[in-house]
Amino acid sequence: MLADLPAALLVLGRLLLGGGFVFAGLRNIQNAGFLTGLMAARGVPQARLALWAGIVLQIVAGMLVMVGFWTAIACMALVLFLIVATPMFHNFWDHQGQERASRINGFVGNIALSGGFLTLIAQSL
Repeated sequence: MLADLPAALLVLGRLLLGGGFVFAGLRNIQNAGFLTGLMAARGVPQARLALWAGIVLQIVAGMLVMVGFWTAIACMALVLFLIVATPMFHNFWDHQGQERASRINGFVGNIALSGGFLTLIAQSL
């Protein structure tokens, strides 16, 4: 039983990390209008196209992580996604009060997600 524990934890970790991004991508489809406007206001060129590219990346790479296929590539794609998206959507330096605290939490959460993906990359090599 304990010999199977590391394998079971790895599967569970993949499901949680990848599934979170699949869920976020699907949720972003529902918020596409709002997110496109936000990205355009931040100066993102071709904001609608960039948003849909990000959504596809979240869903496809998230699924790849979940099933353990091309794990290192999928994880690296999601780390790069987080590097781009985090300062765009969790720009705590532009806010005060509770809004600042919420953005800091999102920023730190994305850093932690990046750490999880880097760990999966190391494990898959």
